[in-house]
Amino acid sequence: MRQSLQQLSSRDLRLRAGPSWKRGFTLLELLAVIGVIAILTSIVIAVGQSATEKGRIARARAELAVLASALESYKTVQGDYPRTIDSAHLLQALIGRRGPNQEAITGRAQIETARFAVSADPFVQESAVLLDPWGQPYRYAYRVLPGWTNPSYVLASAGPDETGTATLLSGGFPDVAAPGNADNVYANR
Repeated sequence: MRQSLQQLSSRDLRLRAGPSWKRGFTLLELLAVIGVIAILTSIVIAVGQSATEKGRIARARAELAVLASALESYKTVQGDYPRTIDSAHLLQALIGRRGPNQEAITGRAQIETARFAVSADPFVQESAVLLDPWGQPYRYAYRVLPGWTNPSYVLASAGPDETGTATLLSGGFPDVAAPGNADNVYANR
């Protein structure tokens, strides 16, 4: 004969429900779930950081291509590239304020500074520089060493590690084998 639920005593209900430890998750099960969540989270974060870094590299390449095009336009108008190793002088040349030998001129801007990250307003502060996606100045050099034989300029970003040297080999070629230069992003390469 079946007893109705209302007729069972509280003691009978406890016995039929089973031991209380079977009703929840064990500490070990909770730790396993937390561990799996932590592993998945770290994978997602790593993939996200990798995608962000690849995006910055792509942005640096695109900005270097725009700067290279601006330098070609500058050379067409001025007859030569800006002769400097100073990033601020490069920016002043590209906005039409400096000639190839750093003489003051009033010329046409070859770039729109609004499309780049800059350290300050270059029309107000002559020491302003163009910044790469990692917040470091773009590096530029052209005919600044005796015996410069490189037919072009050197224009680069320090890359993701934000280090790298501005060291040039004889003739004005970049030292791509120098420590810290392995991840540099170069224009025209």
